[in-house]
Amino acid sequence: MKYRSAIFIVLIVIVCDQLLKYYIKTHFYYGQEVNVIGHWFRLHFIENEGMAFGMRLGNADIGKVILTLFRLVAVILGFFMLKSLVVKKYSKGAIICGSLILAGALGNLIDSMFYGMIFTESSYHLANVAQVGQGYAHFLHGRVVDMLYFPIVDTRMPGWVPFIGGSDFVFFEPVFNIADAAISIGVLTLVFFQKRLIHKRVPVQAVTQ
Repeated sequence: MKYRSAIFIVLIVIVCDQLLKYYIKTHFYYGQEVNVIGHWFRLHFIENEGMAFGMRLGNADIGKVILTLFRLVAVILGFFMLKSLVVKKYSKGAIICGSLILAGALGNLIDSMFYGMIFTESSYHLANVAQVGQGYAHFLHGRVVDMLYFPIVDTRMPGWVPFIGGSDFVFFEPVFNIADAAISIGVLTLVFFQKRLIHKRVPVQAVTQ
């Protein structure tokens, strides 16, 4: 698989991720939820200052800057690693997974680096949805836009269930974005199919000798 093909995958994921984030950011008020397929697939607009799926790294500004800089370093190294996978002729599956992981990291990095300077603050009122204009934060302090919500199971646990009986139960509860999904697909595919994917292609001449 050629390096330009891997970069093309990265670009496709980035474009889809950023277009959806832009639409949600400029058309949804904060917390707005719209059913897409029944009640189990919804668009639910939230923002987070931390890692994937709404996780956080502290509340201080320094934590946000450290996380964003870590993402930046990881993305830069990711391009070199992806190039190395291609040069060393690893399997097409491994290169595709690497491209997805890199694309996801870059997609969320764009939010963290620039969204605070590009968009106005999102509000809880439809009349005041965010617009491109005076930013709500400084460079490296942007919040990541999340919107994909799949509450496939949304029920109340029976009273006889230990510890959680009588409480509400939602699966899958995290709200995420296309970038998060790309990272998860890439990582999980490598984990579960590593024996098939993590290997170098053997030249035809070597096989026939």
